[in-house]
Amino acid sequence: MLSWKGLSRIMKSSSWPCKDHCQLYQTLLCRGMQASKTVNRRKAEPFYWLSVAKPRTSSEIVNEARDALQTVQAQRPFTPTDEQRKLSGSQSSRCPQDRRPVLFSLDTSSSDSSESRPNSGVRLSPLTHKPVVIISEKKDEASSVFHPTPPADAAELRKVSKAYKGLFRATSLKDLFSAKVVPLNQNEMKLDFEEPTMMMNSLDRSNNNCLAEQKLYTSFNDESRQLICNEHTSRSGSEDSMEGTPGNFSLQLQGESDQMEEPGKKSSQLRTSGQKRRVTGLKDETRINEWEEEDFFWHTRILPILRELEKREDNIEHLCIACTKLHQALGDGNMLGKRFKRRNILLKTLYKLVDIDSDPLSLKLAKIILAMKVDGRNLVSVCKLAFKICRNENNYFIIQNDTLLDYLLQVLWNEDLQTNHEALVYCMAAIKVMSEKEVLRSKMVSKGAIEMFLELMKQINNIKEHDTYFSKLGLLLVQLTATLRILANCALARRQLSPGAAIPQLCVALEQRSGDKDVCIWIVSVLSKLSTYNDFCAALADCSRCYIVFLALLNKYQKQQDLVIRIVFILGNLTARNDQSREQFFKEKESVNTLTSLFQTYYELDLNALTWHHDRKGKNQPKYPSEAEDVLIKLIRVLANLSIHPRVGAALAAAHPLVGLLVTVLEYKSVDDCEELVINAATAINNLSYYQVENSAVQEKQLHIAEILLKLLMSDNMDAVVEAVRVFGNLSQHHEIRDFIMQKKIYKFVIALLDSKDREVCFPACGVLLNLTVDENKRAFLMEDGGIGKLIDCLQDFGPADWQLSCLICKTLWNYSENVASTASCFGGNTNTLLMLLTALLDEEVELECSLDKDIKDCQRVYWEREFKPVAAKLLDRIQSHHSSS
Repeated sequence: MLSWKGLSRIMKSSSWPCKDHCQLYQTLLCRGMQASKTVNRRKAEPFYWLSVAKPRTSSEIVNEARDALQTVQAQRPFTPTDEQRKLSGSQSSRCPQDRRPVLFSLDTSSSDSSESRPNSGVRLSPLTHKPVVIISEKKDEASSVFHPTPPADAAELRKVSKAYKGLFRATSLKDLFSAKVVPLNQNEMKLDFEEPTMMMNSLDRSNNNCLAEQKLYTSFNDESRQLICNEHTSRSGSEDSMEGTPGNFSLQLQGESDQMEEPGKKSSQLRTSGQKRRVTGLKDETRINEWEEEDFFWHTRILPILRELEKREDNIEHLCIACTKLHQALGDGNMLGKRFKRRNILLKTLYKLVDIDSDPLSLKLAKIILAMKVDGRNLVSVCKLAFKICRNENNYFIIQNDTLLDYLLQVLWNEDLQTNHEALVYCMAAIKVMSEKEVLRSKMVSKGAIEMFLELMKQINNIKEHDTYFSKLGLLLVQLTATLRILANCALARRQLSPGAAIPQLCVALEQRSGDKDVCIWIVSVLSKLSTYNDFCAALADCSRCYIVFLALLNKYQKQQDLVIRIVFILGNLTARNDQSREQFFKEKESVNTLTSLFQTYYELDLNALTWHHDRKGKNQPKYPSEAEDVLIKLIRVLANLSIHPRVGAALAAAHPLVGLLVTVLEYKSVDDCEELVINAATAINNLSYYQVENSAVQEKQLHIAEILLKLLMSDNMDAVVEAVRVFGNLSQHHEIRDFIMQKKIYKFVIALLDSKDREVCFPACGVLLNLTVDENKRAFLMEDGGIGKLIDCLQDFGPADWQLSCLICKTLWNYSENVASTASCFGGNTNTLLMLLTALLDEEVELECSLDKDIKDCQRVYWEREFKPVAAKLLDRIQSHHSSS
């Protein structure tokens, strides 16, 4: 006897014909060919086979239903934007004392910190002599930073520069050692080509070996050719304070060391070094020429702007204009970077302006400071400044039209990961905030930022857990993955996020950082978004250890809803794609037990939440769906998708705790409470009820399930009604359920569904009716409520548009008319309509021309020939034979 069962169709299908049905027909081609061979072997037997006949194997039945299956879909977990734009995020699991401070101050003492200076490895010995210190008669000049005063005009400046050049060319070592130090005359021009002294008070107190910086001033004229020699030494010189003055520093150091040596050694060294001086003389002269040009440019272009900055601290607009001019001038003079001689004077001037509360000004200052290639603590401070500017929503318009992003990307690409990890944290945080805006996001992608981010992640992943820097890089990885999560929404960015490059690195980072909840949340957020796209999902499925990592995280963070829901969503996407992913996940150790434990945990959380709100008598009702419900929705989706695989589905059908939880959801939840949760639970039960296996938990509870499904049938939600009818379609294979349907008069409701004119509703309804006609004593119900006429109407409505449904209707009418005495008593006034309809549908030349698409037309022809035609032809012969006799 013909019967029907099938797995549920989860998604709404588009109107026939469509590409999905084309795939369906292609699969049915193989099955149809097998069926045709069987029919040929049994030509002498009637169309339907009795119980003594050999039924189809379960795998054949599963494959037939799975061809029409579409997996459960779910909404992607929502990732809210951090409105406060904190470094660690408002939901960070890090302790407050572990979070990086954002408050800072860049001032003149910023470059004095010993931490910002790389260790030179050379410690200078104390000087044996006591240099004469000439103190200016003006007290304020001795205590303040001295800025050289430019000459009145360019001609006078060139005159001074020429004298300066003559100083280095004509002064010998002998002249240097015999140079006299004279008091400073106020009437004579005071020249100083050295940078201003650093504030070393704190270093002097902490280290007695550090030499105090002192200045010696002498008068200069062409006749005496007296030398201005500055003694400028430090225990550990940084690039920020020492670089750019190699000539002066080497001269001072050579002179000082010669004074400490014995006279005998002094003459010997002069003879041996003579040749070296002649060889290097040309290079020194070239360098001196460059210094002269730099000195001229400094006095004519840079120094006036610096003075302007000092004078107009109360006018923000003028300061911004001056900073723009300064940045342009520095670029024109090739003074950006670390080799600029007066770099320290410039930085100190800029640091004084940072404390002015103006983001537009801070933006100008940050770009200049970054362009000067600062490092150490200064780099950390300026990156903090950039983050402070970017996280202010009001600064969006000034940032999007600026080049700050370029400087931050240079820092990210050039700076050493381990040495400057703290600066990179704030740099990446600023970039993350920028990526929230579409214009800046597009700029970021066009400048190759995606490649930089993946390379940075690769470098972080190469640092293993035993390394001292491993834990320090956690916050940097948070900022990096948070940025990737934002970029994952951008189609342009996804095209550069190669699945083969991004997915493996994300999986490695997730496994290495499984103990850092913040990192895990952001990585699974990226994966949850990317897994909605086929190519990224396939790349993730190819990562063999991803299921092990996901299961480990689910066990470790079982009550961390924000992490759990994303992992479960990813698993739902993976198991929706192919059988290999379903089987691979199922084979992992404790996979089913982990899902069951998770189900139990969030079922109890949801039950407790309902009890709590009920006790409050309806006040502050929970949002729909609640956090616990959202996890259950996506968890049940995974179970429904897993059950599509024959072996996995059979095993899950026998998992009593799991089936019990699914039934419990239908018991305590109504469609009005949470529609998606209830429908997903019914879908999972329908898929599991498909498998006729020993010790099936679904079969054991089938009557109880049927009673629960009644409330779904009575609901106003058509999706819930259809899902309930699908479950009845599978359960009605059992005699007890067919009796239950007749006793509760459910068949009347099913017949009424045939009027819906919706294929998704009519198909499962016909399946229930087909199973009911297996019992001879129940066939008369089709005459009630116009059941026969509605079946013929469905055949006429869908006809060649859906040969699968048409075949199902013909099978139902075949079972119904098995013991027909006359067509009038069996089909009544619908006999002639049915005869004409079957004759027309069996005419392939007419009916198959309805489809214009060649591929779909070929698929329809296959199903028409293998499935519909045998049933419809035998039904037509039966009706014609009884109709002619009557």
